[in-house]
Amino acid sequence: MNEESTAGAAGLSAPVSPATPFEWIGGEARVQALTDRFYDLMDLEAAYAELRAAHGPELDSARQKLFWFLCGWLGGPSYYTDQFGHPRLRARHMPFSIGIKERDQWVACMDQAMSETGVPADLRARLRESFMGTADWMRNRGV
Repeated sequence: MNEESTAGAAGLSAPVSPATPFEWIGGEARVQALTDRFYDLMDLEAAYAELRAAHGPELDSARQKLFWFLCGWLGGPSYYTDQFGHPRLRARHMPFSIGIKERDQWVACMDQAMSETGVPADLRARLRESFMGTADWMRNRGV
């Protein structure tokens, strides 16, 4: 092999894996698309009626906070903690009645949003598992 072809071969490398889920999902624009689709689905799909009802009449504040939270949670910018400190998810959600139905609707709605916004299947499976664990931990009603 001559020097030129060696350099060319050396320049080819295996694709680098994303360092964080934030990078894997596609960065801030993709997290925003996911968040927007999640809240849009909540308004559009009857299957998420109890989840939607728990959010009150307007979704703008919840939409913004989830976007900020997800950015940091996925390994991107720490917008949420910069503004509000530690997320304290369970404490912040205590005023809301969260049972099995609300948990399942949240996870299903997020899974549908991930599917519809093109989150890679392997990342989607990992996130769905994490979301289920967190959503279950947030329950404050047995049923």
